[in-house]
Amino acid sequence: MADTADADTNAGGLVRVTVTRSVEGTRSEFLVARIRPMTVLDALLAVQREHDPALAFRFSCRVGMCGTCTVRVDGRSALACQTEIPADTDRIRVDPLAGLPVVRDLIVDTGPFWQAWASVRPYLVPGEDADVGMDAEPAVIAPDSAERRAIDPALDCIGCAACFSSCGIASAHRDFVGPAALNRAMVLVADSRDSATAERLEVVGAESGVDRCHYIYGCTAACPKGLDPARAIRRLRGRRFRGDR
Repeated sequence: MADTADADTNAGGLVRVTVTRSVEGTRSEFLVARIRPMTVLDALLAVQREHDPALAFRFSCRVGMCGTCTVRVDGRSALACQTEIPADTDRIRVDPLAGLPVVRDLIVDTGPFWQAWASVRPYLVPGEDADVGMDAEPAVIAPDSAERRAIDPALDCIGCAACFSSCGIASAHRDFVGPAALNRAMVLVADSRDSATAERLEVVGAESGVDRCHYIYGCTAACPKGLDPARAIRRLRGRRFRGDR
């Protein structure tokens, strides 16, 4: 075990941070001074600043919007910038996301996640008769409509891959596009302005689509934005069988 500080974790408001490193099976331990409140990202920055400048991890916005700082904290996928270290906790373990190739330390290659995302054509495809262009009046879905109620619960995905990492099927490198991509597909299939419904239903109905979901709900439990990808997958499966929007 490398980089273990010789101090009492229970004295002086210290937190012991155990980090999985790039070499498989190795971990480093560091003691950092606690601040209040203190997030996991605060602890990682303290490690980098005070102990090991070479420790690699991603972060950007620090307000839970960019999704780049996702790691596993004590085994659970979470945003490092939004996960507070409890006052009664004097140690945490931080690992890279599961199911994605490790580039270095806590940095993973998110390519497989984004490839799955791209497979569902994750953008609105207007119909041929749609009024488009800079001067076009945008089509609006009524805020009190059934369509809006179907779409809103699945919006606001930030592409953090926490759900992908927490899915026992996707993170095991099995042939499954994953909860984030299917959640996005559900948003677009439910949108009457979109013209690619048939194409998306074909993708989600393939062997790697909704039928690969075992409804373990790890995705829903992990989503830092409070979305319910498992519910979106259920609704998407129903729409596929019914053939409606």
